[in-house]
Amino acid sequence: MNVTIRKGTEKDFPALLSLVRELAVFEKSPDSVENSVGQMTLEKDLFKFFLAEVNGEAVGMVVYFFAYSTWVGKTLYVDDLYVREAYRGQKIGTGLLREIFQIAKSENCGRLRWQVSDSNENARDFYKKKGAKITNKLLNCDFDKASIAQFLRQTDS
Repeated sequence: MNVTIRKGTEKDFPALLSLVRELAVFEKSPDSVENSVGQMTLEKDLFKFFLAEVNGEAVGMVVYFFAYSTWVGKTLYVDDLYVREAYRGQKIGTGLLREIFQIAKSENCGRLRWQVSDSNENARDFYKKKGAKITNKLLNCDFDKASIAQFLRQTDS
């Protein structure tokens, strides 16, 4: 099997969104994906990604962006890493991570960070095997569009 990992471009947004939707199904949250190719196009300067391909078919992806941490400075944040189930165990995930680690090093990032679902034991084991320090110190504080608007209404002076 010949795997190619390459930087994604705007023309790859449909394949990327398809993989994101597969990830949502895998995480038992298929209705959570609100993104679209149109939105990705409008927001294309906010994220970057790599695709893993086999015979021209996208079989894996990693999406990332840069953030800033007051504790360590420039941070590379991985939003999603996903490899289709039929292609797992073939070092595709490792190859995608390698691209991310190379960018973090070349960009002199003080930290590389991502989240993993507490229910995804296989992913946690994979990341630990790669040397990740998985902690439960921080919890997500999420506000969707409706709750953002509600907060602003409640705090409007």
